[in-house]
Amino acid sequence: MTEQRFQPVDSSVTPRYSEIATFMRAARVELNAAVDIALAGVPLDLGATFRTGARQGPAGVREASRLIRQVNPTTGVAPYRLANIADIGDAPTHPLSVEKSVDLIQAFYEKVHAAGAVPISVGGDHTVPLPVLRAIAKDGPVGLVQIDSHSDTFDEFMGTKYNHATFVRRAVEEGLLDPKRVIQIGLRGTRYGDDDIVYGSRVGIRMVTMDEYEELGRAKVIEEIRKVIGTRPTYFSIDIDGLDPKEAPGTGVPEPGGIMMRDLQMILRALNGADLIGGDICEVVPSLDPTGITCINAANLMFELTCLAAVAHVARNKA
Repeated sequence: MTEQRFQPVDSSVTPRYSEIATFMRAARVELNAAVDIALAGVPLDLGATFRTGARQGPAGVREASRLIRQVNPTTGVAPYRLANIADIGDAPTHPLSVEKSVDLIQAFYEKVHAAGAVPISVGGDHTVPLPVLRAIAKDGPVGLVQIDSHSDTFDEFMGTKYNHATFVRRAVEEGLLDPKRVIQIGLRGTRYGDDDIVYGSRVGIRMVTMDEYEELGRAKVIEEIRKVIGTRPTYFSIDIDGLDPKEAPGTGVPEPGGIMMRDLQMILRALNGADLIGGDICEVVPSLDPTGITCINAANLMFELTCLAAVAHVARNKA
């Protein structure tokens, strides 16, 4: 069992509106070898091709995550009892260059990986997973569970290789992802042309459109996820636009007819025991949602990923 060094602010003792906001009220700690799960923000939106503002995502989710308590109501997982969890701040980014930002983010996560911590991040646009994977998947390709309305498998977009529509393709090409262990759930956006998803089909990515999701039902989709990722190391990436816009209006490219928050919560809880090596929630744009529900849902999804990471941490220590 991990020796407990960091504990979150107890909201039953200290009111939620008090103190400086951190992710899920976790202790704010500089990265060190005692951190098992590193919560981090990545304030980058230079890879977004329509509505920007995801650079404010980490700050918005930190505020909203004041609502999060400490025990998962379905699985019973209490992550702070299982692992040392800390908010380690934000990855550095360059305000004028997506390429320089990618390099800075990679270097930041290389330090996280070297410290032995599992990163759970809030972006930022969906360029973010690429530098994270470059840092933590150097030893061989890993699996991916991707919740998204778009496949992010373009070779180029607007003449650029690094943006929120290309991260999966780059990661497969660079040997960071095993395409046969990649499953994308919630795909539904209108397409630019007939070949938008050809690459994914060609390399063996399992693509579950919303049409197929409805045909299969949640339980069958969970079975499909388990079949694809197996028991080996897997990264989880949630584009908040995978949720229906009623659940997450604050995002750059909303697509009607998406996954309900309840379904996504239960999908993640059903994957308890997966060998999660990192995860992120991206494309949260607080300024586009005056209700705040997008940040609230993102914060709750961060908690679900943290629960998975804590269980995986315990399993690795026992191995």
